[in-house]
Amino acid sequence: MQAVVFILLFLLQVSDPVRARCFCQVTGHLDDCACDVETIDDFNNNQLFPKLQTLLESDYFRFYKVNLHKPCPFWTSSSHCGLRDCAVKPCLPSEVPEGIRSSSHNKYSKESNQQLDGCEQAEHLGAVDVSLSEKTREALQDWSRHDDEAERFCVVDDEESPDSQHVDLLLNPERFTGYKGPEAWQIWNSIYEENCFKPLTVKRPLLSDSFLSSSGHEARTFYSWLKGQCVEKRAFYRLISGLHASINIHLSARYLLDDSWYQKKWGHNASEFRRRFDSELTAGEGPRRLLNLYFLYLIELRALAKALPFFQQPSFQLYTGRAEEDHKHKELLLQILQAARSFPLHFDETSLFAGDEKEAAKLKEDIRLAFLNISRIMDCVGCFKCRLWGKLQTQGLGTALKILFSGRQIEALPKSSRQTPRFQLSRQEVVSLLNAFGRISTSVRELQNFRSLLSENT
Repeated sequence: MQAVVFILLFLLQVSDPVRARCFCQVTGHLDDCACDVETIDDFNNNQLFPKLQTLLESDYFRFYKVNLHKPCPFWTSSSHCGLRDCAVKPCLPSEVPEGIRSSSHNKYSKESNQQLDGCEQAEHLGAVDVSLSEKTREALQDWSRHDDEAERFCVVDDEESPDSQHVDLLLNPERFTGYKGPEAWQIWNSIYEENCFKPLTVKRPLLSDSFLSSSGHEARTFYSWLKGQCVEKRAFYRLISGLHASINIHLSARYLLDDSWYQKKWGHNASEFRRRFDSELTAGEGPRRLLNLYFLYLIELRALAKALPFFQQPSFQLYTGRAEEDHKHKELLLQILQAARSFPLHFDETSLFAGDEKEAAKLKEDIRLAFLNISRIMDCVGCFKCRLWGKLQTQGLGTALKILFSGRQIEALPKSSRQTPRFQLSRQEVVSLLNAFGRISTSVRELQNFRSLLSENT
């Protein structure tokens, strides 16, 4: 009888090892937050995710203008990825809606510029044009661009550059391309080792596959160091780790399962997901990475909620040249942002940079420059499709941070269309912001899919 009981207990232990190791720890409250994982799962999967996917399929958000031909500013790249699935197919001009092609340089939209009639435009421009020389006007424009750049947390491609092209994100989805090895590792190693405020003497967990054979001392030392950092630096590391986790979930969920001469089949790869997130296979790192994904979700969700007044302005339109669809999609966007604002357990950004004013300003600038540097590293990615989605998601997160710390400017948005708002977002920033959050939202939704898949396989 005892032998039978022992066998039953053993079978129970091995029947669901993955679920126990991988997900049992991804519950409860998140550090430095008042929120919990379960609240996010319910809110995202049942309220936000379906509407967000519909919005991102619209023309305004599916076409993203990007320069994929910038040289790497940090090291000499030996070559670009030659794999078929690394390629990105840019759009022909005729494939891009006229409204997007013609208004890419405008802060808002073609429609918003038409709101000022001739007299108002003359009044608005006259005070400048009559009294200032051309040279002075150019200088003022340069200062304005400088002010805009000073508020950004990421590099924004010059949309007027001949190397910038529109890409249809729906036709170039983020998925596993086969890009891996030393070059891919160099990207993330540079991000973590050189831009996360970590001293070189402190080794982060899983520097290489050999970590699993170590005693775990490096991991304990790293987390002891991280715990001793200010909340801002802890948050910065968790954002980067969360972004890394999200990308790995995407690659596991859209993995190349079959590559024969007559078909290519993409789908969920449970083994790949386990390799990246299983607690036992990652020496305990997997659940921490997933918790950081949820932290990233909260940060970007909070930014969307704070940006609502900006998007509510009549001057802001999702202009593609198709008036009925544009109006419908702006209404959907506002519904999503209203839902984001209704979330009950938002991250409290006032806890950041709350100390001495000068020290807080310096810390904020250090973090801004570090993230700016990370966005430049994306131009070193050898796989063009990985580069595309890396640039979009870092720009989206950078835009979220810009919003998060521009609360006063957003609150001071002018009530009249005659006044130029100090806080502005380019179309490129708007598209990256929503698509980046769409990727995070998809990752949270995919975790539910993997839970079900792993449960079925045990």
